[in-house]
Amino acid sequence: MKRFVPALVLPALFTLSGCVTPVGPVEVTRFHTADVSLLGKGTISVEPVPGADAGNLEWQSYRAAVMRQLVLLGYSEAPPGAGAQVATMALSRQTFQPEGRSPVSVGMGGSTGTYGSGLGVGIGLNLSPKPSAQVATDLAVTIKDRASGASLWEGRASFTVSSKSPLANTALGAPKVTEALFKGFPGQSGETIEVK
Repeated sequence: MKRFVPALVLPALFTLSGCVTPVGPVEVTRFHTADVSLLGKGTISVEPVPGADAGNLEWQSYRAAVMRQLVLLGYSEAPPGAGAQVATMALSRQTFQPEGRSPVSVGMGGSTGTYGSGLGVGIGLNLSPKPSAQVATDLAVTIKDRASGASLWEGRASFTVSSKSPLANTALGAPKVTEALFKGFPGQSGETIEVK
């Protein structure tokens, strides 16, 4: 008995498989003091860097994702203004349109030889669609001792995806970026890694 898959099902399967296409890595750089014994324990709050707009929903989503990672590392959450340590957070998200190549290109060539000369002209048409907009996210977190103000750890994560990617959505992107930022915490000081 032969089975067949209706022709409409196959395109749907390919469309669904496109939804789980891997995306580019998160670039992470971290720095920390030589003595890391104070990291990953005690109470901590996540607060904005001076001048940051901490009232918007996007910032709050990233703040919650950062706190989730800090709790997983062993910290206990403290309210803003309290806690033995403070994690100051800066967030930047920008949408930009990458430059595409020219839709028309013209090439010319010529030659001379024993039997005469020749001249040729070629025209190329770029029929590829305009590249989609990109969303770039930069997240920076600094963990400080609240009493002394001394920096104990600093980390930066950068992540760029197509605006059509599900990860361009803050609800999905925030956990991915923060997980990458704190992966292998505290990390090797001064090293830049790519986390997929």
